[in-house]
Amino acid sequence: MNRALLGAYTYAEFGICLGAWLPVIAAVRLAHRRDDVPRHAGRELRRMARVAKRLTPLWHFDVQGQPPADIEHRAYVVVSNHESNADPFLLSWLPWDMRWVAKQELFDTPFAGWAVNLAGDIPLRRGAADSVRTMLAECRRTLAAGLSVMMFPEGTRSKDGNLLPFKDGAFELAIDAGVPVLPVALTGTHSCMPKGSRWLGEANAVVRILEPISTDGMTHADVATLRDTTRERIAEAVAELRRRRS
Repeated sequence: MNRALLGAYTYAEFGICLGAWLPVIAAVRLAHRRDDVPRHAGRELRRMARVAKRLTPLWHFDVQGQPPADIEHRAYVVVSNHESNADPFLLSWLPWDMRWVAKQELFDTPFAGWAVNLAGDIPLRRGAADSVRTMLAECRRTLAAGLSVMMFPEGTRSKDGNLLPFKDGAFELAIDAGVPVLPVALTGTHSCMPKGSRWLGEANAVVRILEPISTDGMTHADVATLRDTTRERIAEAVAELRRRRS
């Protein structure tokens, strides 16, 4: 089967999986509507992403590293570099529950937007101060309930896969909430779904779980140091992963 046909097949099976899972996600959200924060519906959305990936021969994923032993009982602010729209498919293989922060535009789209809304993920309208405050408040509530939050501190996808500057928000949040930052580094997804392209590509992608960074004793004066340390660790891991793939 040539690549164009594989791409068309992959788009079709992604759509079928999403359509089939929407009522499941909705039913799970309804069944757990009294939970402090949504966990189970998000788990179903990540399961759908893993099934959709398994059904395409275009993408090959690998997860490296071990999560902290207490991650199912303690909240973390999980941060990752952001290469493409394929990142959520890869990050859905991380073996713990999280609520994800995503751009408002995704929530406004049919089907995919319905899914992330039902899953309980957290919208952010970039550049809107009220939206940022609402997002941070919901993240703090989530962390206080013991559930981790997933954020992309670059704020947008990289056009060429190179790491962009990190914004402060995730690191201010971690310090305010008194929880560790858990960096993860990924590479290869840029070729799965390049920014600005409507076509899916064939690629091997990998995500590596790095050592958590404690925020104990930190104040807002330490935000820049925490941000830069996290970015440096992710950049080093991405560079190493790319060397191994080349």
